[in-house]
Amino acid sequence: EFAALLRELELIKRFRPRYNVQHKRDGKYSFLKLSAGAAPKLYVVPSVADDAATYFGPFRGGRRIAEAVRELNDLLGLRDCALSTPMRFADQPDLFGLERSPLCHRYELQRCAGPCAALCTEAEYRRRTELARAFLDGDADEPLRWLDERMLRAAERWEFEYAASLRDRARRLETLREEFGRLREALEGLTFLYTVPGEEGEDRVYVIRRGTVRASLIAPTTPAARRRLLRVAEEHFRQPEPGGTMVAKHQVDEILLLAHWFRVHPAEMERTVAPAAAESFRLSRRNMGGTPVAPATPRPTVPCAEPILTVEMT
Repeated sequence: EFAALLRELELIKRFRPRYNVQHKRDGKYSFLKLSAGAAPKLYVVPSVADDAATYFGPFRGGRRIAEAVRELNDLLGLRDCALSTPMRFADQPDLFGLERSPLCHRYELQRCAGPCAALCTEAEYRRRTELARAFLDGDADEPLRWLDERMLRAAERWEFEYAASLRDRARRLETLREEFGRLREALEGLTFLYTVPGEEGEDRVYVIRRGTVRASLIAPTTPAARRRLLRVAEEHFRQPEPGGTMVAKHQVDEILLLAHWFRVHPAEMERTVAPAAAESFRLSRRNMGGTPVAPATPRPTVPCAEPILTVEMT
């Protein structure tokens, strides 16, 4: 069944049938999109497009994610206007020296850096978007620290309602980042050797890294075949590639498929072997006419959450 699902997904990707519904993504999923261009916009979308943007996800609960993203945009001063809005940075040449006004009220409320009205440089705005990505990846705490500082100052002034609103904003951001962390761990957890019994007694071993099948071999029955399997596995497990939350667009459906498979069939995790324990992988006695041999190191079940992935278009 596992091999059949992979084959079906491969054919769907190749021929793209108009009326396929089996592998259409659940409509409850949403993605966080960081658009391309000089002034990127961070916002929630229902699906991944074939463009130059970066996508985070998938997530469930688009409205909740959108509220947290709005808090992050307001705190970092990122735009939320239409992508068609013309941008004019402070360091851009202006032949006529016209004075520009912000095109919305967010600048006056100190919730936008004003890239449409030459109120910040392109480099300044880029630093804000980089900080947003670092925060979502768990590599920066500035947004939460700023809210905590404002909350303490508000409490010192006895502005308790304002302090409570800042506390709620911080909680929404903390929840968003925690969800990123949980889903990122789920993605990293989908890295192992997975042995699948064959219908005619010929087992197969799948080399899986970050939720995608990198290689598939007949389960070894000889020391030479075992060495070949370990060599192939080592090549894929040790090959440098972007870590964290970044994957390629074409991997999205396969990662969702594998995450769903192991969530629905948690007992299958007992057939997996972690990269660190690959050397303990034993020969398949089933292929030699004996009884199947379980992997040496059982792995825990996959968390119920879908994996996180960031989709980089190239």
